[in-house]
Amino acid sequence: MIGDLIASPIHLIVLLAALWAVIWYFRRQNSRLPPGPSGWPLIGSLPALGAMPHHSIAELAKRYGPILSLRLGTTTVVAACSASAAREFLKHNDTNFLSRPRNAVAKHMAYDSNDIVWAEYGPKWRSLRKICAVHLFSNKALDDFRLVREKEVGILAASLARAGGVGEIVAVGEAVHCCIANALGMVLIGRRVFEDGEDAREYKEMVVEGMQLLGVFNIGDFVPSLEWMDLMGVAKKMKDYYRRHDGFMQRIIDDHACSSSVGLQGDFLSVLLRLKDDPVGLDGLNGKLTDIDIKALLTDMFTAGTDTSTSTVEWAIAELIKHPQIQKKVQAELDSVVGRDRLVNESDIPNLTYLQAIVKETFRLHPSTPLSIPRIASESCEVAGYHIPKGAHLLINVWAISRDPSIWTYPLEFQPERFMPGSKYEHIDVRGNDFEVIPFGAGRRICPGMSMGIRSVQLITATLVHGFEWELPAGQLSEALNMDESYGITLQRAMPLKIHPKPRLASSAYLT
Repeated sequence: MIGDLIASPIHLIVLLAALWAVIWYFRRQNSRLPPGPSGWPLIGSLPALGAMPHHSIAELAKRYGPILSLRLGTTTVVAACSASAAREFLKHNDTNFLSRPRNAVAKHMAYDSNDIVWAEYGPKWRSLRKICAVHLFSNKALDDFRLVREKEVGILAASLARAGGVGEIVAVGEAVHCCIANALGMVLIGRRVFEDGEDAREYKEMVVEGMQLLGVFNIGDFVPSLEWMDLMGVAKKMKDYYRRHDGFMQRIIDDHACSSSVGLQGDFLSVLLRLKDDPVGLDGLNGKLTDIDIKALLTDMFTAGTDTSTSTVEWAIAELIKHPQIQKKVQAELDSVVGRDRLVNESDIPNLTYLQAIVKETFRLHPSTPLSIPRIASESCEVAGYHIPKGAHLLINVWAISRDPSIWTYPLEFQPERFMPGSKYEHIDVRGNDFEVIPFGAGRRICPGMSMGIRSVQLITATLVHGFEWELPAGQLSEALNMDESYGITLQRAMPLKIHPKPRLASSAYLT
């Protein structure tokens, strides 16, 4: 009988899957794994995640507790769904969860983990992060490029004013994405990336395709024995994407290296090329920065820097349209601080307390990365009394934490007042120290571009709210605005926000 089963490949797979499910079950009982569902043979709980994994895991946490374990394929995944659980992993046990799993994204889209996001924790990761921290994300670097960001936001405002003047309906996300990508392009490579032309169209298409691929739950990542089969066709798509994207990035590097007159003085690519030629102090890089390292860094900055900030701004504007009384209140603050004859500058932001509260509340209710990028346990350890085996993947449900009713009053409501001075939550920040709201993560692998992201979101949101009244297309009511989510590596709106901008400032304010 056993021989007949083994003779059939399908039967053999089913038998092995069943054996694995039994082994996993007893392993959980004997090793004090966090509680969680047993799942199906072979695939585990992958089907239970559905189209909205952050929702599904949050629901499971209500049954099993804030730290739960899932069997996804043959992989043990531990999910943290409360602020205290996240603190246990990312503060008290952070050093054991500093590396990433080797999945299809890391191999096929992140230059085989040669970037900041997916690189194994170690000397090379620290060296790459140091380069970005000094030359891109330091306060000095951010201040040096302040005028670049303000100029691009001014171009955005001017284009919206022209559209509003002729009654056009604008896709907010597309307009904001273009603005952020161009600002980043000027900082990173010394030129705007969304100008007219074939390169711009190619880049736009790749950005959309790349973000879609990054959000896929690939079965081969969780059942390594099936990885070679590429059952979902994900690896093939990622390899094709990598080929085109790598060629695009290489052209940028080659053009930049050949033309010393192109670009800003001190743009990031120029810095990287200088470091490549004069590799002093590049600890962890074997004394040399390669083209692969440079392309991987640029890819990280463009990918992480555009989509996350764009989605946050789009959610913020949608919430203000849905809550006109909040919009009027922040416009009154903006008019008082800035006036109505010019656009907002970054230097105005510290004086815009209510605007800052609106942005913070948007980060809470609509975190751009609802499930953290996975980490992996370097060694077996104990967390909150549970055994976490070596090689287990860790997910932090950022979305569930920021909607936890045990922490937040009226957690599903958009209430910027909760972060105003004198309120219960005024001390809570979004920079990784307060685990109740961690849109950028926490610990040593917190998002390195956090400060740039916050500055961009604050400035663009302030400009859009100050510069325009927003009207929905005819027949749509603000109170009935669709606020459904679409899951991906970033939390997008299921229905892109399309509205009519009506300029509310003096016409001279929109001149660029």
